[in-house]
Amino acid sequence: MASAPPLTQSESIETTTLVVPGMHCASCMGKVERALGALPGVQSARVNLTARQVNVAHDAALGVPDLVGALVAIGFPSQPRVEDLAPPPSAVKPLLAPLAVAGFACMNVMLLSVSIWSGAEGSTRDLFHLLSAAIGIPAILYAGRVFFASAWGALKHGRTNMDVPISIGVILATGLSLYETLNHGAEAWFDGTLMLLLFLLAGRVLDAMMRDRARAGVDALLRQAAPGAMVVAKGAIDWVPARDLLPGMVMRVASGERLAADGEIVSGASRFDRSLLTGESAAVPVAQGDSVHAGMLNMDAPVDVRVTAAGSDTTLAEIARTMEAAGQHRSAYVRIADRASRLYAPAVHTLAALTFIGWMVAGAGAYESLKIAIAVLIITCPCALGLAVPVAQVVAAGALMRRGIMVKDGSAMERMARIDRALLDKTGTLTLGRPTPDPQALDALPAQAAQVALALASHSRHPLSRALVEALGARGVTAAELTQVEEVAGQGIHALWHGGPVALRRPDGATAGTNGSMASALDIEGMPVRLILFADRLRPDANQALGWMRAMGVEPSILSGDAMAAVAEVARATHMTAQGHASPSDKLEAIQRLQGAGHHVLMAGDGLNDGPALAAAHASIAPGTASDVGRQAADFVFLSDSLLAIPRAMATSRATMRVVRQNFVLAIGYNVLAVPMAMAGLVTPLIAAVAMSTSSLIVIGNSLRLAMAAREPRG
Repeated sequence: MASAPPLTQSESIETTTLVVPGMHCASCMGKVERALGALPGVQSARVNLTARQVNVAHDAALGVPDLVGALVAIGFPSQPRVEDLAPPPSAVKPLLAPLAVAGFACMNVMLLSVSIWSGAEGSTRDLFHLLSAAIGIPAILYAGRVFFASAWGALKHGRTNMDVPISIGVILATGLSLYETLNHGAEAWFDGTLMLLLFLLAGRVLDAMMRDRARAGVDALLRQAAPGAMVVAKGAIDWVPARDLLPGMVMRVASGERLAADGEIVSGASRFDRSLLTGESAAVPVAQGDSVHAGMLNMDAPVDVRVTAAGSDTTLAEIARTMEAAGQHRSAYVRIADRASRLYAPAVHTLAALTFIGWMVAGAGAYESLKIAIAVLIITCPCALGLAVPVAQVVAAGALMRRGIMVKDGSAMERMARIDRALLDKTGTLTLGRPTPDPQALDALPAQAAQVALALASHSRHPLSRALVEALGARGVTAAELTQVEEVAGQGIHALWHGGPVALRRPDGATAGTNGSMASALDIEGMPVRLILFADRLRPDANQALGWMRAMGVEPSILSGDAMAAVAEVARATHMTAQGHASPSDKLEAIQRLQGAGHHVLMAGDGLNDGPALAAAHASIAPGTASDVGRQAADFVFLSDSLLAIPRAMATSRATMRVVRQNFVLAIGYNVLAVPMAMAGLVTPLIAAVAMSTSSLIVIGNSLRLAMAAREPRG
């Protein structure tokens, strides 16, 4: 066989995604990226900590086993991701049992310690110490295994991480406490050790909770495609899973079904919900030769579709990849933690070793020197620093939730606090996304005409018909008796009333509305044709919300996939600049343009077509009425109709980041004061644990001020 020609540099670059379940912190991210980046032939390595994955661009000559081997060598087993790989398990669940055990044991050991502090001596004190050991040691071994396993995984590969000094401090404090207990000593520090583990686990659980909430956007998007399709071949019809569809196959798509692949209509005509790509609020007719895409919903009649792209080649999968790539943000605090993590472990070990050596030289003896060194290890625990961000985020998220605003990604508050430009989708975001009939048109309907209109509309699932049924029903109108009711796709509903024809149909040229308004024509024999206009009304308080945004220095504008006529009408009402007919890629380009100019951009949208833009923006928000993908991709989701939720989220995020900065100052200030005292031998391991816990409580208390943070925005 003839050899293939050599590949060019551009042709030889491949991209591999590896799943690395062992990553859990900024230190892990840095180690994984540096280990892969050190391999010859690796162009780049980018970690997505939320998804526990790393994307590697590398030369084709470098195989996947080489990448996996490099990660195994530093203690991070991995495997290549496949398209149908199940989502990674929850990061919270493995931590809940250790947290519960640490909390339960800590409370009970503290009760025993209170008795000792109250003056128990002799055999009574020894008994309390033994009971504390019986409760504390199993609990420490179980609750601490999260840190022990991580530390051992690093040490056996000749590396350290932030869990190494924590594990050393816990093990030494527990061993010294057991020694004191067996030798009738006056002190034991099981309570301090358990308190240390309790606060460390609490911080890790809070952080993992936010990561779990932020992870489901891509999976939600891919679920919009059908799991398979009925394929017509040689006169037979067979069900074929989506992963087995191939270009050229013909799918038969019934009314009410979603497409499993991209394709072209080969027979039949229907209406499709194409909001995935265009953002249009109404379904559009399709006929032979028209293109349709995976995830679109067939609204009316069966059609046959020839597959043109399936699996990872569909437009839907491309949008999902765009969301995944755009979602790999690394916040400023993550970068700070990454740099700090490289220095933390060696700095703590050095301080503890110097303390031990210094006190030995000073003649304190091995026992006393070891006790002081343990106090240094414990008191330098970065617990308060670790809680500084997640506690503030969780408290602020609770305050927002009480105002009807859900926070999907806590780290987005940092980005939201810096927003200076806002791009808002029109349909379903600026507006309610629900067509509403003009009250004046309904007032002008005679009683019998209103009854006929209600009867006709009740036979259709069209959005305008449903809106008309709701509005007339609210007025107490009763439906007329109709016969021979028939709905014709694209032509409306036809029936007989008292033997004469009636119809609720699309307006013709003579009766069509103007300015792109949605309308239905009520045609009753013997009566003039009546036009019922519909409008998608602005959300309550829209102009007030936009005014608050401008007062905070945020300039809003409209970025919509809707027709320009409809967008222009809303732009005039809200005094904003606007761009219409924007596809998902157009929206992404608009955001990247503003980001390139130095702006921090907020995207507010509700449709499937907004997914990549929501993921690529610095921060994003969606209404509760948004599509599943819109809600999953957004950082914030507001449940009320009022648009005031957007400036409230901005104001709360800014308040949160002020508290986070205060927390960092408190945590760093604590270490500046406490570490010299510990090295000077002025604190015991118990006092060190209490001091560490007190610093954590101060950080938590400061964060609790955010419980009332979701107040009215200020300029």
